[in-house]
Amino acid sequence: MTEWFEDESFWNTLFPFMFSERKFEAAKDEVAGILNLVNLVDGDVLDLGCGPGRNSVALAKERFRVTGLDLSSSLLQKAMGLAQAESVDVEWVQDDMRHFIRPETFDLVINIFTSFGYFEDKNDDLAVLRNIHQSLREGGALVMELMSKEVLARGFLPTSSEELADGRLLVERREVCEDWTRLRNQWTVIENDKATTFRFEHTVYSGQELRDRLVDAGFGDVKLFGGLDGSEYGLNARRLVAVARKL
Repeated sequence: MTEWFEDESFWNTLFPFMFSERKFEAAKDEVAGILNLVNLVDGDVLDLGCGPGRNSVALAKERFRVTGLDLSSSLLQKAMGLAQAESVDVEWVQDDMRHFIRPETFDLVINIFTSFGYFEDKNDDLAVLRNIHQSLREGGALVMELMSKEVLARGFLPTSSEELADGRLLVERREVCEDWTRLRNQWTVIENDKATTFRFEHTVYSGQELRDRLVDAGFGDVKLFGGLDGSEYGLNARRLVAVARKL
């Protein structure tokens, strides 16, 4: 049975809303924050769930050797086009993060923009983290950035909307379910007299829950932040950022 994130029409239809020009422009600052968090100036990087390659290309422009992995062929095509336009070399891999392992290959793995927790079976999340742990060299780091349970609860909106300059409208409906462990979403794109609806859900982790998962996967020295700028994971946190080391 096809899972929601395997539907290419989902990514193609929602791309303008999820990956605005502003998101691409933010990649340079995001990468600078990531590198500052892990104190890395050179090495091999895996961008796990790379999407259209925003951060992969930004890292390659900083002279890192980058592998970008995603399951979506359409997003990888966009990533290839971006790399070509920016004249950088990136290795692009189409694969499922539940299966991808390259033992002791990378100095840094990044998983950005809530590209984690898509799977119904939470054991799959643990499998992904264990794959990452195996793929890192000793002393290597994982940086994850996602919407957390605490941040979601503080500003939860059951319904919101966004309109593009061309008139397309996205209406988002959200529902917390399964004892506050999953977020169920219904996104409807309205264009002229046509409405297209997508339904999907993903696991929502608290800071402590994500830390526990990382420790279970073998990581040590797990630190939590409220953004890629290294701010405190406290009441004013905008996101959940976890930095974990393979010791």
